[in-house]
Amino acid sequence: APSTGFQTALDIGTGSGVLAAILAKQGISSIIGTDTNPRAVACARANIVRLGLEKQVEIRETDMFPDMRADLIVCNPPWLPAKPTSAIESALYDPDSAMLTAFLRDAPEHLNPGGEIRLIISDLAEHLHLRPSGFLEKAFAEAGLRITDIMKTKPNHKKAANPDDPLAFARNKETTFLYRLKKT
Repeated sequence: APSTGFQTALDIGTGSGVLAAILAKQGISSIIGTDTNPRAVACARANIVRLGLEKQVEIRETDMFPDMRADLIVCNPPWLPAKPTSAIESALYDPDSAMLTAFLRDAPEHLNPGGEIRLIISDLAEHLHLRPSGFLEKAFAEAGLRITDIMKTKPNHKKAANPDDPLAFARNKETTFLYRLKKT
């Protein structure tokens, strides 16, 4: 039995499939990862097969949520609410926080009773003044979600320490958060 007690999970905007793989390794028996980007879907499928997790994980090319409910819903959305300047950047940017807002709005109806939503997001956008502070808390409340736990980590990547990086001032202050959310 999985340590979490959750049997089913959705990984929305799976990208490379890394979160879906982690959930499978934690013993969740049925996971669906979704992404709209065909390249991401191909990459995630290849990673899942390479890791031997295809019995537990299915990757679907679809926008946001499949037509089902799950015990656990995870999302690591793009962190910057701005327009990408290239195809490769589209995984990093979420114009007007549209994906984040849609995720929070729709996630509760895809959650099984007693289920949990986990959102992994950085506060880089706040430090760059691209998202107002308090935006997330307001979005959680509007979606009928309450925070049950917050974990945080500071990045230790080289870019944060590089004085030549024009974003270093923000990266030095950046914190990545894991919000655990339940329906109110």
